[in-house]
Amino acid sequence: MAPEKKQLYRIMDIAEEERPRERLALLGAQTLRDEELLAILLRTGIQGENAVKMGRRLLEAFGGINGIHQASFDEFCDAKGIGPAKASQIKAAIELGRRLHQRSLDDRVVISLPEDAANLVQYEMMGFTQEHLWILILNTKNQVMNIDKLYKGTLNSSNVRIAELFRNPILKHAASIILIHNHPSGDPMPSGEDIRLTRSVVEAGKLLDIEVLDHIVIGFSGRFVSMKKKRLGF
Repeated sequence: MAPEKKQLYRIMDIAEEERPRERLALLGAQTLRDEELLAILLRTGIQGENAVKMGRRLLEAFGGINGIHQASFDEFCDAKGIGPAKASQIKAAIELGRRLHQRSLDDRVVISLPEDAANLVQYEMMGFTQEHLWILILNTKNQVMNIDKLYKGTLNSSNVRIAELFRNPILKHAASIILIHNHPSGDPMPSGEDIRLTRSVVEAGKLLDIEVLDHIVIGFSGRFVSMKKKRLGF
C-alpha cells in the first residue's frame, strides 16, 4: 500500500470571502489583520492548520510582529511549519518594510520634536534584543549630520566613555546631539542608570559647548520617552 501523501492547506482552501489575497486586491493591504498578511507570505499551511491559523499561531508564539522581527533567522526556522524558505520570505518582507520606512524619513532631516528623533530610528531599534546607544549629531539648523551607533549591551554610566561619545560630534563641529537607546523589554520608562548617564553627558556637553537636546528611550509599538520632556537627567 502506497504511503499516504501529506496534505498541504492552501489559501484557496479557505472560504472565498476570507481569502487574504483576494481581500487585499479588493480592499487594500491596510484592511488585513497581521495573521492574514502573514498568511499571504506563508502561502501554505500545514496539515490541520490553514495559512491564516498558522500566521495567528506564529504571532502568538513570538509575541506579535515585533517578536518575529526580533527573532533570529534560525529561531524562526525552528517554528513548526516554517523552515528556511518561509523564514526567508517573511524576514525579507520585514526588511523591505524597514528600508521603506527609513527612506521615507531620510528626506526629513530636521529634528524639531522628540517624535522626529524617535521616528528616525524606531523601526530598526524595535528589532534589537540588546540595548543599543546611538547619537544623533546635529548642526545649528537641527539637521541630522550623522547617526553614531556607539554601544551595544547593557548601558550604564560606568561603561559608557563620555570622551568616545563626544569624539565625532567634536570632529564634525556639532551644535548639539540627541542620545537615543532602546529597551528590549518594550517598556521605554527610563531606569536609574539611564538618568545617571544622561546627567553625565549633559554636564560634559556644557563644558564642550555641545548642547544635549534630549535622550530618547525607545520601546515597542511606537512608544518612547523623551527624558528632556520628563526632566530626567536634565
